[in-house]
Amino acid sequence: MPENTTTVAGAAQTGTGDAAPPSAVGHVRETEVCGIRAFLAAPAATDATATDAAATDAAAPSEGREVSAGLAFRVGTVDETYATHGISHLVEHLALHRQGMTEAHYNGATTSTATVFHVSGTEEEVVAYLNGVCASLRDLPLDRLETEREILRTEASGRSDGPNHALPLWRYGAQGYGLASYTELGSWHLDADAVRDWARTRFTRGNAVLWFTSDTVPGTLDLALPDGEFLPTPAATSALPVTPACVHGGDGVVVADGVVRRSVAATVFADVLGRALYTDLRRTGGYSYTATAAYAPRDAEYATITAYADALPKKQDAVVGGFVDALARLRAGHVEQSELDSVRAKRLKAAESQTREPDALVVSRAMNALTGHESLPPAQWRTELEALTVEDVRDVARAWYATSLLQAPGRGADWAGFTEAPQFSAPESAVTGTRHRSIEDAEWTLVIGDDGVGCNGPGDRVTTVRYADCAAVVAYPDGGRLLTGLDGFRVAVEPTMFANVTQSRIALIDRSVPPAAVVRMPKRDPERIPKPDVPAAASTAATPAGAATAAGARPARRSRRRLAALVVTRILALFLAVFAGLLTLAELTTPDKDYVALVIAWVLAIGAVLLARRLMRPSRRAGGRTRGRAAKS
Repeated sequence: MPENTTTVAGAAQTGTGDAAPPSAVGHVRETEVCGIRAFLAAPAATDATATDAAATDAAAPSEGREVSAGLAFRVGTVDETYATHGISHLVEHLALHRQGMTEAHYNGATTSTATVFHVSGTEEEVVAYLNGVCASLRDLPLDRLETEREILRTEASGRSDGPNHALPLWRYGAQGYGLASYTELGSWHLDADAVRDWARTRFTRGNAVLWFTSDTVPGTLDLALPDGEFLPTPAATSALPVTPACVHGGDGVVVADGVVRRSVAATVFADVLGRALYTDLRRTGGYSYTATAAYAPRDAEYATITAYADALPKKQDAVVGGFVDALARLRAGHVEQSELDSVRAKRLKAAESQTREPDALVVSRAMNALTGHESLPPAQWRTELEALTVEDVRDVARAWYATSLLQAPGRGADWAGFTEAPQFSAPESAVTGTRHRSIEDAEWTLVIGDDGVGCNGPGDRVTTVRYADCAAVVAYPDGGRLLTGLDGFRVAVEPTMFANVTQSRIALIDRSVPPAAVVRMPKRDPERIPKPDVPAAASTAATPAGAATAAGARPARRSRRRLAALVVTRILALFLAVFAGLLTLAELTTPDKDYVALVIAWVLAIGAVLLARRLMRPSRRAGGRTRGRAAKS
């Protein structure tokens, strides 16, 4: 099957293969419509010369004929900054506002690399939709801006995150492809001028492709758009100093991804990996319900292969072990020839079935062209697939592992060769400036300097965001500032949480960060402004850079309330545990055992122990790596 296969109704890139199957080129015709590169579904048996001639001839719409079409632009979240994240999505919403109610099925979608408008209906309905979208892009209904910004925030609040949601930010940081993990900050502050300029410079004829699942172009199309150049996808960034790498994730999920060159061999490896995980973790081990792998194009040259398995908490270690074992086996080239033959046969069969239903092929060819990826000629695609060997699959497995990022619950996976991704900035990156002790936990100190801000803790725990490398600064009227660096690390500057953070220190931050990175937020509800439990007894004066601080000389102080609660819960836990133990011993010698009382006693004892452990956890701090939408502002 072709990669970049986009469902016309959903415009979702499934990336199930890397080259168009033999039917794709033969049954897709390329032409130009209204100055836009266009792809049409060609008849199965058409003379090439006649086809080329027909491609340039517009045809009148056929009464009542059903057709699907799409207009895609090479602009998406990868082209935005964290501060403007969501601007392409906002343009998409505004462009669709005037469509109103219709019998046609239409929608829009914004992905990492594209913004897509698609429709299914009669030719008359399709023409009306595409003409309307282009008219709106030329003159966006900016009187709807505030309403659509709020709709975007509502949409985000109801969106569920997938198991691999956090991997992009760990791999790429708070920029480019990493923005897929982040909330759309642009929906809070982007004004009419910014949105209008984005539409004028990105939604152009030279930066678009058009597709039709018919072999003619309706003559009433009016896709007038501004002139503009094609915008290639930006180069990928990296926030991982070394790979293979691992990060800690939540319970119940083991997920890993890796980046490989787009190829027929890579698509086959994704299938083989999915089968290996399913066999080992579902059929043989019985540890997982879902164990699979998927291939998705990233840009013109590279694709991301993601592997996933679920697990009950008590089976997590076994799933991680099975995950690692399956990868090791494939890297060693231990793939049965019958397994490779089965995957190859499946792909050839899928290609043959798509010959009879070429609609997806038109979309695939168009989306490949949009990212600058050339679809393989039919003969070459089949030749590469049929010539594929176990050694080819092994080579892709090794390349994938070399770039892999594993997210696993519980303990790390350094024993399997995965290096833990940095949880803090490099110690040498620490900035100098005024030091402001944490009111809640004296082991942590906020530093506000001329070059950046930092949050320094025990040992080498340093989180630094330099102003020049700031992806976004969320600014609240109460003085709170949340700075996120391009590498994904962030520092929260909260005057309520650190000693003597005066207006002059906030003003230093405001005039030092890039103006384009500032996101002005509305007034916070008082309940959302962080507050320490109880002020520490130490002095609240800021100390100059280089001076000795109380934070480095004293042990951490817990608040009196927390300390009192900790003592009480420990005593209660001890009492309940002893009581439950004595009750258990007594019940063992009693003929009529009361299991209900035993269960209640042990539940209370365990609950008290868990509460005591919770109170012993470190208090909040201002620094660390942002983790997807958990880092919502």
